[in-house]
Amino acid sequence: MEQKLITVEIDGKKETYESGVKYREIAEKHQAEVRYPIVLVREDGRLRELHKRAVDGSKLEFLDVSSKAGHSTYVRSLVMLMLKAIYHTVGDNSNIDRVGVHFSASGGYYCTMQGKAELTQSFLDDVKAYMEQLVREAQPIRKTSENTHEARKKFAEYRMYDKEELFRYRRASKVNIYNLANFEDYFYGYMLPDTSYLKHFDLKLFENGFVLLFPSRNEPEKLPEFLPELKIFHVQKDSMEWGARLGIPTVGALNSYIVNHKVKDLIMIQEAYHEKKIAEMAAQIAASPEKKIVLIAGPSSSGKTTFSHRLSTQLSVYGLKPHPVAADDYFVDREKTPLDADGKYNFECLEAIDIEQLNQDMMALLDGRTVELPTFNFKTGKREYKGKFMTLGENDILIIEGIHCLNDRLTYRLPKESKFKIYISALTQLNIDEHNRIPTTDGRLLRRIVRDARTRGADARKTIEMWPSVRRGEESNIFPYQEKADIMFNSALIYELAVLKQYAEPLLFSIGPEQEEYEEAKRLLKFLDYFLPIPSDNIPNNSLIREFIGGGCFDL
Repeated sequence: MEQKLITVEIDGKKETYESGVKYREIAEKHQAEVRYPIVLVREDGRLRELHKRAVDGSKLEFLDVSSKAGHSTYVRSLVMLMLKAIYHTVGDNSNIDRVGVHFSASGGYYCTMQGKAELTQSFLDDVKAYMEQLVREAQPIRKTSENTHEARKKFAEYRMYDKEELFRYRRASKVNIYNLANFEDYFYGYMLPDTSYLKHFDLKLFENGFVLLFPSRNEPEKLPEFLPELKIFHVQKDSMEWGARLGIPTVGALNSYIVNHKVKDLIMIQEAYHEKKIAEMAAQIAASPEKKIVLIAGPSSSGKTTFSHRLSTQLSVYGLKPHPVAADDYFVDREKTPLDADGKYNFECLEAIDIEQLNQDMMALLDGRTVELPTFNFKTGKREYKGKFMTLGENDILIIEGIHCLNDRLTYRLPKESKFKIYISALTQLNIDEHNRIPTTDGRLLRRIVRDARTRGADARKTIEMWPSVRRGEESNIFPYQEKADIMFNSALIYELAVLKQYAEPLLFSIGPEQEEYEEAKRLLKFLDYFLPIPSDNIPNNSLIREFIGGGCFDL
């Protein structure tokens, strides 16, 4: 009997294969044309795992491990490999209560293990050795679709109670479950076809947990050096532990709280926690009268502006007189702005700011002289002077906000003892479940989508389109300096994703399948589907989330 043939298109060229061919077989034929291992296929604009069978007439694009989706697939599969190896090494599953995969740390993920089994470097070395064995064996990662009710029962038997709770609020009738050497788990996203792809990883004992190290997107075949950044680590760990103390470590737990408690109480608790942290910062600054300049930096959509206002209010309690200064007002004139690799103005590089003028003005203020401060006109692209004079009195203090504020090159002339540096970022406390973390960038992107649509007339497609450029700027100009901060503030609210859901979903649904940003919009919509919504009525008007959803009391 004659074998049926199918045709696919790759880079504008038609290729013929036998019916039933898997994407992995097609990818292997083209692997020599791609620098790094191919881990996913885009079929007519939709992502597909390599174990899927090719569709006749489809257009294919290969994604390697250096792509965003490809790298996430590698890391997700690596987590499953690690979990399988941990349970195998322990032997008796009753000796493990919970393995938690938490937040990014030092080139990997910070993880914890609870139960009778002792966590030591020797134990981790045994886990790593078994992981390497499974890689050599090229163990398949199989995918099945099960009834949601049955999946809940299964994960209860596995003592993975976070997943059982998560699926209680799942609307879909089916759940995708992955199986690796008889170890079953649920993962949010795509997976590799087998373990042979997972050649680069390490396990390092750290604090009271450990770090699973893996390559970056930029260097997908090289492990980063293990260099812990302790300040940001402890802020994230403290936030994680605070959420656990509230009994809300995961999305499922948040949904249960929404159903069974007064959401208003949760909002008030979170807001009180933020106010306490800001008040403690103000007390620290007030106790050091030599600190005349507070420098605030953080990545996009961290809530820097609202935070600055709330910090100013708390400083006023101590009799201080805060004066906000935007580093952006010291932009060079538009035509003097450096260009990026694409020939576009690079407003995020340090050279886009008139460093000399800023330092001259700040030094004059510290010396007790009167200075006329500029205002940058973003429409004309020019710095303007409109009679905004300032003289620093004994109780006056400057609050300078800008992406470069932790970089000493920005304020190189100012005495170190006069500066107090604050790093702010939205570092979500929640996990989806014990093994599926929430990237902090997702929370910030959703904040920005909502704010851009409300205040800048930019649709979700435009915000998603520019997000990679924003992220590159953060990687270059903010993250390398975060450990230089005197103190850090986590602006994430434990309830905020359930609030952002109702604002973001209509914006994301406006992106059609014919647009390049559809893939990312679809991913975010799937993510938001885990959350039950929370109305914004009970959110105070000075909350950080008001900067994004509106209704705030500050003049932003």
